[in-house]
Amino acid sequence: MSAEPVPQFTLNNGVKIPGIGMGCWLGADGGLDQVEEMCRNAIKYGYRHLDTACGYINEQLVGKAIRESGVTRSEIFLTTKLGNAHHGRVREAFEESLALLDCEYIDLYLMHWPQAVVPASDTLSFEESPSFVETWKEMEKLLDTGKVKAIGVSNFSIKNLEILLGHCKVVPASNQVEMHPLYPQFELQKYCEGKGILITAYSPLGQGNPAFFEDPDFAKIADSHQTTPAQVAISWLVQRGVIAIPKSANVERMRANITLVRLTSDEMDTIDALHKKPGMHKSLMKYHTSDGMALGWTYEQLGWPLRVGGLVKD
Repeated sequence: MSAEPVPQFTLNNGVKIPGIGMGCWLGADGGLDQVEEMCRNAIKYGYRHLDTACGYINEQLVGKAIRESGVTRSEIFLTTKLGNAHHGRVREAFEESLALLDCEYIDLYLMHWPQAVVPASDTLSFEESPSFVETWKEMEKLLDTGKVKAIGVSNFSIKNLEILLGHCKVVPASNQVEMHPLYPQFELQKYCEGKGILITAYSPLGQGNPAFFEDPDFAKIADSHQTTPAQVAISWLVQRGVIAIPKSANVERMRANITLVRLTSDEMDTIDALHKKPGMHKSLMKYHTSDGMALGWTYEQLGWPLRVGGLVKD
């Protein structure tokens, strides 16, 4: 097997971003007992893109790993995100994240979700203030500080991007969404490409879901390249022009995940069609509720083409 180099993609403002990053979400407690070591190892074995968030409660440890890595700050791309509870205090939240990270600047700052949460209250609807349009306008002002290179969004659908783009001065540089062979989101990617928005895929391995890892057609591709199913899934995304941010504290898997393979056009077509098999087209995230909601918004509000349980409306 001949490994493919990790490509550099270009955001719509000219900023370069590595095509693979290390996701730093390690659970509700922030993975405080392992995230620093994970980031140290990630940098040691070639990762130059780390993705964290205010809501992961581990920014301080991620920043510490970067500072003590011995790698020049400019060589590492650092993403963090605005928490849902901070839509009404964007500048303050940004400065808090910057202070915790203590890494001079942030490369990419994302609005983690379109929905805002008011402390001691329920999730706000779009009609309530602050809306994601109001929040974005405050995020645009951060670019004037010189402390962030690019801003973007996460978990935005075509529906909500259409609303946002009708009011913004700065087009989001990236939209970070769930994406993997069972939830390929081709329509969303095509839309974002047309607007100059790069897609970043979180949970690119579907949390190791055996529904596609053990699928005979998928497994055959991995076997033919003598690679892991995870490497095939990540390579498929990167060849689509999508940034992948897998996560693993296991050094062996970490090293494998950044080792890309070149898939043939037939292999790409096979993986592209995997979701068309019966019962396979679905989200694999655990934030879906039994009444068809995610983090306080209905699928309709989110603009997601899903049925209860995260199944896609085909």
